[in-house]
Amino acid sequence: MVDSAPFDPPMFLRNAHVQTILSSMGPVRWRAARIARQLHSEQRTLHAEDGTRLLVDLDRAGSPNGAVVILIHGWEGSSRSTYQVCTAKILLDAGFDVLRVNLRDHGDSHHLNRELFNSTRSGETASAVADFLRRTQYNTTFLAGYSLGGNFALRIANDAGQALAIDGVVAICPPVDPANAMDALNAGLPVYERYFFKKWACSLARKLSHYPDLDYQGELKAARCIDDLNRFFIPRYTGYPDSESYYAAYALTGDRLRDLTMPAWLITAGDDPIIPVRDVARLNPNRHLTIDIQAHGGHCGFIENLWGKSWGERRIRDIFRGLLDGPSGTSDQA
Repeated sequence: MVDSAPFDPPMFLRNAHVQTILSSMGPVRWRAARIARQLHSEQRTLHAEDGTRLLVDLDRAGSPNGAVVILIHGWEGSSRSTYQVCTAKILLDAGFDVLRVNLRDHGDSHHLNRELFNSTRSGETASAVADFLRRTQYNTTFLAGYSLGGNFALRIANDAGQALAIDGVVAICPPVDPANAMDALNAGLPVYERYFFKKWACSLARKLSHYPDLDYQGELKAARCIDDLNRFFIPRYTGYPDSESYYAAYALTGDRLRDLTMPAWLITAGDDPIIPVRDVARLNPNRHLTIDIQAHGGHCGFIENLWGKSWGERRIRDIFRGLLDGPSGTSDQA
């Protein structure tokens, strides 16, 4: 089994907020833009059994190893977010084909489905992945996600992992208790709440441009923060009466991951300013699930140097390469 070295950034990169902000800015953004120009992605629309359509990007390795990695982005990210593109590159170079999935109403997919996205919709994502796998012939299938995408990945692996023949799953900084994550977001640096509020509000406005009959212009215009949006959109569009029941529906706490039957990793940082690391202790043990808490890394950062290289990307690659190679596979290659 692969055993990557712990994340040990230089002193000037150890601050949690520096890690979090750099994960999508500066050198990482420039690196992702350069990689994106080199990729030859094939955009596809996948169909779930209930009629949901999801937009994806498929990239094929030059020297394929017979395995595919399915990547899921975080809330208000997309298949073309910096971390998705950079992770795809390191996996492609290792011989993996990569399918980058856009969740409903993410990326350029707002027009595909009338109903709005919510974080409990892991079933439709699993069904869309099944549509892809039925049309392809891979020997091995891996699943990984960042932030909310990591939460989705673990739930999909738990609920549909056997049906999809998932051979391993990695979640980077997933929300374990979404209610606590929202509290941390509200109590943390205002820049984080402002970022997600603006992204979500823009996404909702974009949705409205395709489906004006949803008729929530007034509520959207009046909202000043995420809590304002939650108070209106959760009871009206999620099927849950309030935020407490909604957050509980996609929490990973307790026995939620009891049905995991494949190797699984939950990797997070002790200094994550958005996802409270203390919530990890509320996961009931599962012999298939490895909890890996690094001292540093911020939220989905793990930036190693000023060139924007990420320990998290390498960790995903090394885990999947180790599973593919079997017990003798070892690597700490840069």
